[in-house]
Amino acid sequence: MDIKDYPDIQDLRALIRFSEKDGTIWLAENRMVLMHNASLAALRKELIDSVGRDHARRVLTRMGFASGVRDAELAKRVRAGRSLEDGFFVGPQLHMLEGVARVVPVALEIDVPAGHFYGEFLWESSWEAEAQVADYGNDPEPACWMHIGHASGYASAFMDRFILFREVECAASGANHCRIVGKPVEAWDDAAEYTPYFEADSLLNRLLELRHQVDYLRSSIVQQTLTPHMVGASRAFRQAYDLVQKAAASNVSVLLLGETGVGKERFARTLHALSARKNGPFVAINCAALPHDLIESELFGAEKGAYTGAQAARMGKFERADGGTLFLDEIGELPLAAQAKLLRVLQEGEIERLGDDRTRKINVRLVTATNVNLHEAVGQGRFRADLYYRLNVYPIHIPPLRERIADIPPLVEAMLERFYTLHEKRLLGVTDKAMQFLKAHPWPGNIRELENMLERGVILAPQGGWIEVEHLFSHIPQAGEQDAAVCSAGHLQVEDSPEAGELAERFFSSGLSLEQLEAMLLNESMRRAEGNMACAARRLGITRPQLAYRLKKEPGACVPPAPH
Repeated sequence: MDIKDYPDIQDLRALIRFSEKDGTIWLAENRMVLMHNASLAALRKELIDSVGRDHARRVLTRMGFASGVRDAELAKRVRAGRSLEDGFFVGPQLHMLEGVARVVPVALEIDVPAGHFYGEFLWESSWEAEAQVADYGNDPEPACWMHIGHASGYASAFMDRFILFREVECAASGANHCRIVGKPVEAWDDAAEYTPYFEADSLLNRLLELRHQVDYLRSSIVQQTLTPHMVGASRAFRQAYDLVQKAAASNVSVLLLGETGVGKERFARTLHALSARKNGPFVAINCAALPHDLIESELFGAEKGAYTGAQAARMGKFERADGGTLFLDEIGELPLAAQAKLLRVLQEGEIERLGDDRTRKINVRLVTATNVNLHEAVGQGRFRADLYYRLNVYPIHIPPLRERIADIPPLVEAMLERFYTLHEKRLLGVTDKAMQFLKAHPWPGNIRELENMLERGVILAPQGGWIEVEHLFSHIPQAGEQDAAVCSAGHLQVEDSPEAGELAERFFSSGLSLEQLEAMLLNESMRRAEGNMACAARRLGITRPQLAYRLKKEPGACVPPAPH
């Protein structure tokens, strides 16, 4: 087919955001990094010198492939509804926008339903070719490995089948430019010579395997292996976990402190699992969820006829936990009468059922938890001082999630795997921007809030796609405000030009205020997009949540009706 000029690149430029306040650069929802070309070339050279040409080529090819796949995912969204060629050209245009090389299309034949693909492009000013020549001189073999990986990854993700690009000419070999050709892998007679570079590196796999063995031995020596249901890597989390490990070796009563939703019961279960009582029962009870007149019978048991409705003798939680661990959550809500009996149990190691005068010996490890300040409750007369001092022998403060930012990525990964199975969905994960939002959120509900938010994201995200900001944050205005805080602190850099000056002069002479201009642009964008907020947002170079927030904020802007 004859190649036309590229589509206008303004829709891609509008996706770029520089946020100097929080040190991030964004391409749509993908976080980017702007770095010196010389630094990247130095890293490439060190990799080649360290592991050899073949292994370095494999690593760089796979790195480019992964980048190409991400760009293809963006391409499918940014030009949805346009021709296949316009959609595919997002890749070459992004390659140029990212400063990789000037990409000149020569031929493109693309038929996704039939699985047919043929692409031929020229690369001019390829940074990888220039780096190869600068470090090693002219090379008889093509050297743009990352670029080839990107082209192959992009086309493969776009076509949903493996498209192998090869560099048939390379500037590093003395050619005037680099020329690449891409076809389905089975269309290449010598594909077997090139496909190994897209596979995992056996040398690196061995190195990783050795590293895992060393890590395992080290963890065995220091006994730092986390239990399966505990996830965290932050210093605050490790400090709390280390205290749990040390307490597990004894029978000391433990008091877990922290806000609602920080995972106090998980820590209690971990303490039980690490202790010598792990084969015994673990019994948990929420003191705040029980009526006051039933708490004593729930804790200590009752004999038949002890109170109205007691038609049979029953064991209490202490007896059920005999030989194991009893976890009393929200201990601060325990009434004073029950506090007195609990103190006696801790001192004597025996209980009496309601309506019985016989004592029963018990062997129970008590773990309590609260989100209230027990010291203040003692001063207010709501909690017994002697019980407080008995429980406060070994306090462990579990930090809130906002103080454990480093724990958010592994928590997200672990929770998503569970929700994928629960809801029978396979997704690609959360976008870079969504992860940035998660890290910036204050988390008043802590881990429980994170869990609920991620489950919502899994349900709303399209099958096989990414979980985006709008899937996680249900209140669009709040998401818009966060988007302003996280992403729009930076702005698209506009070059000085006569056109820009003329446009500014027309605005100043119009007599419109900035608010009126914004409302006019919002209305016109929505009109041209026929009410499609996602399309209108792309036209304006902002996200959909940002547009929704502005439409509600601007009194002169039209707000699309809610769907019925």
